[in-house]
Amino acid sequence: MSWPQALRAALLAAGLAASCNMAALAQSKAPEAKPMNTLQTQPSSRLRALFAAEWERSLQDSPETASYLGDTRFDDRWTDFSLAAITAREAADREAVLRLRAIGRSALSESDQLDYDIFEWQLQHAIERQQFREYLQPIGHQGGVQTADGIAEVMPFGSVADYRKWLARLRALPTLVDQTIALLREGVKQGSVPPRVLMERAASQIAAQVVADPAKSPFYRPFLKFDAAIAPADREPLIAAAQAVIKSTVVPAYARLQTYFNTEYLPKTRNSTAVSDAPNGRAYYDFLARYYTSTGLNADQIHAIGLREVARLRVAMEEVKQRTGFKGSLPEFFVHLRTDPKFFHATPQALLAAYRATAKRIDPELVKAFKVLSRQPYGVRAIPDNIAPDTTTAYYQPGATDGTRAGNYYVNLYKPETRPSWEMVPLSLHEAVPGHHFQFARAQEMADTPMFRKTAYFVAYGEGWALYAEQLGFDMGLYDDPYDHFGQLTYEMWRAVRLVVDTGLHAKGWSRERAIAYFKAHAAKTDQDIVNEVDRYIGTPAQALAYKIGQLKISELRLRAGQALGPRFDLRDFNDAVLANGSVPLSTLESHMDAWIAQRK
Repeated sequence: MSWPQALRAALLAAGLAASCNMAALAQSKAPEAKPMNTLQTQPSSRLRALFAAEWERSLQDSPETASYLGDTRFDDRWTDFSLAAITAREAADREAVLRLRAIGRSALSESDQLDYDIFEWQLQHAIERQQFREYLQPIGHQGGVQTADGIAEVMPFGSVADYRKWLARLRALPTLVDQTIALLREGVKQGSVPPRVLMERAASQIAAQVVADPAKSPFYRPFLKFDAAIAPADREPLIAAAQAVIKSTVVPAYARLQTYFNTEYLPKTRNSTAVSDAPNGRAYYDFLARYYTSTGLNADQIHAIGLREVARLRVAMEEVKQRTGFKGSLPEFFVHLRTDPKFFHATPQALLAAYRATAKRIDPELVKAFKVLSRQPYGVRAIPDNIAPDTTTAYYQPGATDGTRAGNYYVNLYKPETRPSWEMVPLSLHEAVPGHHFQFARAQEMADTPMFRKTAYFVAYGEGWALYAEQLGFDMGLYDDPYDHFGQLTYEMWRAVRLVVDTGLHAKGWSRERAIAYFKAHAAKTDQDIVNEVDRYIGTPAQALAYKIGQLKISELRLRAGQALGPRFDLRDFNDAVLANGSVPLSTLESHMDAWIAQRK
């Protein structure tokens, strides 16, 4: 997973994440038209002007996105989640398409046409998505207003001015909470409510914000340790202001949300888990499957692909199990991997140290698979304690687009006895290098490319690349240990199981219990991870389909290139070419790589 769920949920609530380009689609009222000189009337100049205007508006409309990207201008505010603002953004999406299509595509250069096509793809899907009114479910079990404190992870706190912006954000929090309550009420009114099993998790997250001691609030974390640049004389007033605003403003707002959520909202959530049980739910799922995979595959086709991959990987697992010397059956081997103490670390600190050691082990091997290496550093950090119990194993947070903040690979240290060592290599390859960190950093380093392209995120490409990156561990000599190899197979099986379970839940009438049982029967993931994963598929339908579908496409293209080029095929050149254009739909990637192959024949 590449972006923190808190931000994603917030953007979805506002109707802003329709293309996973976390900024470019946050539209609002179109800017006032201004006279253009002759140069500006040229198609290429008009296109670039449109991109620049939409980008700036996206940051103004989504201050959280700006913060995540390292733009601090709006660090004192939150996104406007009022129905009026959401409606205005939706109208601006439609207007932006008209402005885009008024520019003659045929007169553009090849690179401009690529930008045009990707921007149009994003807007078209944003507009199609409007009919499903996702903003009526603004709280998820992996994020929402109840985890809004997470934005502090990416904000700078190196000056008094930075702290004052954070205090201003805290003072504005009641409006955000009240807008969320209004959306929840409207969702109940329109019959758009999430599954109760997920909202019961969210209830505990809300409760964590209702604290008696302001210093225990998650929003207080920036005041626990000050940068040396903050003079001691300035710290006490900031601490006093923080405690006052948390006590008088933040906690009462969450107490208000808690009362409504527990007494009125929870009883009206639905018992079913399938999105197809919701109003217009099957059409919504079909759309999401097309959107997340960026293909025309339907649920039945994806389910069948998943079954084939599960069968193939089970054979491979049997072979690697034999290499370990284990004498029992494959299900017994799964139990061994989940329970043998030798695979687990005793403390969160030891677990974090092991993740960091794994990352250092990978870094020097990258030259075996790439010629172009990213210049952007990354760190390995712990997922915040208040969201760790309900969060997946790890996620990646991109660095600031201006290079002022490194990327971060976040790992879950909750219950270290459930975090096996044999999963560390594939997980680190996926989330850090050469997976998400490489992919995001390379995109940010693209020259002469509009900002919306540098930050775009097409899930099948991004997650497909990260899953493919796990397999590059073989090319880099990282899977010599059979347990590490089995960890790779477990992670690939995990993504194959997703194709079966996600479609089973939302298109084939599977229960949550059946999904969990299927997962346990085919993957060595721990019970904690499996339950969290299945609940994730319930909460974000079809998103998990993108991983395996994207990886299969990239692997297909690698095989195609190898067969076409023979001894002239260089894996390093192939991998660099896949990353060259940043995140794109799979059809665009295939066209690009076919052209790359043809040029080298």
